[in-house]
Amino acid sequence: MPKRGKKYLEAAKLVDKNRTYTIAEAAELLKQTASAKFDETIELHARLGVDSRHADQQVRGTVALPNGTGKTVRVAVFAKGNKVDEALAAGADFAGEDLVDKVQKENWMDFDVAIATPDMMGQVGKIGRVLGPRGLMPNPKAGTVTMDVAQAVKDVKAGKVEYRTDKQNIVHVLVGKASFDTEKIEQNLKALIGAIVKAKPASAKGRYLRSVTVATTMGPGIPLETTSLMELGK
Repeated sequence: MPKRGKKYLEAAKLVDKNRTYTIAEAAELLKQTASAKFDETIELHARLGVDSRHADQQVRGTVALPNGTGKTVRVAVFAKGNKVDEALAAGADFAGEDLVDKVQKENWMDFDVAIATPDMMGQVGKIGRVLGPRGLMPNPKAGTVTMDVAQAVKDVKAGKVEYRTDKQNIVHVLVGKASFDTEKIEQNLKALIGAIVKAKPASAKGRYLRSVTVATTMGPGIPLETTSLMELGK
């Protein structure tokens, strides 16, 4: 087991391991347990009662966080013609048909989100083995394969995030910064959890939210009370 630092151990004392917390309580604790000198990112980790090996039980979607992520998101748009100009005008950091070659030949990955027009997906597919493992492959379900690149860029820049289950049926999503006030943290958490609950597959049986934990980059995990969280999807 890795040795924990003094600041982490002090922060961990604030979290009672024998109980779970409401979103409001967790928002307060997140502020208290953020002890790093930089503005820590807040992340949510939800273990779901699904089997993502089955296509009909995969949970994936997007949600616009009310207060954004607090993070500067670099957006690359794989497009050609006038769609390149539209993307750049909307705030894309990079745009063009040549980006495919740049990724393929130079292993260029200086972006956080990739968007593509449908007519570019044939070329983008060539670098799927590079983008896929990093979670950067454009996908229609995530709204990142579209002809309306301007709106897609604006949405991402404004705080639209994607959530999806990994092989362990866990969703990992950033939901803000420790510098956010508690109200903004609460609003973002409710929006994200509500979206995940609404995305529950019809074929999923038993308890859907097995566990939900929030934490800052360097802080301890704070477990949330899951029963009440299911109400956020109504």
